[in-house]
Amino acid sequence: MSSIAVIDYGMGNLHSVAKALEHVEPNVRVQVTNDPKVVAEADRVLLPGVGAIRDCMAEIYRQDVDKEVAEAIRSGRPFLGICVGFQALMSHSQENGGVDCLNEFDGQVKFFGNDLQEAGERLKVPHMGWNEVQQSIDHPLWHNIDEGSRFYFVHSYYVKLAQAAHVAGRCHYGVDFDVALAHKNVFGVQFHPEKSHTVGLQLLKNFLNWDGQF
Repeated sequence: MSSIAVIDYGMGNLHSVAKALEHVEPNVRVQVTNDPKVVAEADRVLLPGVGAIRDCMAEIYRQDVDKEVAEAIRSGRPFLGICVGFQALMSHSQENGGVDCLNEFDGQVKFFGNDLQEAGERLKVPHMGWNEVQQSIDHPLWHNIDEGSRFYFVHSYYVKLAQAAHVAGRCHYGVDFDVALAHKNVFGVQFHPEKSHTVGLQLLKNFLNWDGQF
């Protein structure tokens, strides 16, 4: 039986993510853990995250999760970052006055702003609810997910990747921004697949069946 380690550093929606993974693939062992040995031995690794990036990064470094993430990425095992777990892979975030992130990918996490508008109408921040995702590339994690499918978002900060080749999906909410990253064995998403009903469950199923090759 293959296994997936959902890294528990106290800042993720762990219960719903784990339940969603178990639902889509009952034959996969889902381990919610902060044990470096378990993470190192898992076939796949998932980095969740909710809340302020300052607090997330503090716990990531305090618990040596940065080392676990780096090892998992270098190992070639399939790796998925979700929401703040996706943002944490970037170089820097504007949140909390500016916070350095893991710098696994060259990218900036930017604030939507307090005066975000579309066609003259003010948009609410955080960006919360369903929005269409445009797939930038053909990737195994998009398997059986239609172009323009709607996923569930909750965030006030968005990612802009420096390298267009790393962008796997984009979205628009006042501004265009990057909502999915793909590079080798790594995939990251801004939205919450565990809250995105059928398409979100399909993405998680795709991840559990992905060999990390791209």
